[in-house]
Amino acid sequence: MTNFVKHIILVKSGLITAKRGIKGNIMFLGRYEHTIDEKGRISIPAKFRETLKVNYDERLIITTMDGCLYAYPHKEWKIIEEKASNFDIIKPEDRQFMRIFFSGAMECNLDKLGRIIIPPTHREYAGIVKDVIFAGMLKRIEIWSKERFEEKIIKPSFDSSRDALMSEMASRLGI
Repeated sequence: MTNFVKHIILVKSGLITAKRGIKGNIMFLGRYEHTIDEKGRISIPAKFRETLKVNYDERLIITTMDGCLYAYPHKEWKIIEEKASNFDIIKPEDRQFMRIFFSGAMECNLDKLGRIIIPPTHREYAGIVKDVIFAGMLKRIEIWSKERFEEKIIKPSFDSSRDALMSEMASRLGI
């Protein structure tokens, strides 16, 4: 089968879009550095914008977690909401998680330049002042202050429990 015939089959099956390549790559992967301006505006990395355009819309729901910001495409956020609606509100830990996670959620739409505005409360929570790291986490994006990312992720001291956890997770993935 020639490449042309393969291309026609992919186009007819809906697996290819004219400009954007193969559909279905819904993963946010990679690490990118950007700078936030004084108004709280920051450009979403081009690769992440492309994933949003191909697989989602241009709405992100941003919430606070783990000392950084979690940014979910609106479609992925709706799945989380649905799952959370089944939490047991009698359990204190479920209520506490919901209070923290959902009360910090805010919709941020990309502007025509591919930027979002991160609210001051969210910048304060994440320690974001100037330099920012975007970390692709499959179906979500983490937004970190560069300093905090380096402190917590890049330069942690030797920790046998962390190493054991990393080994366990890698084993679960078969790597």
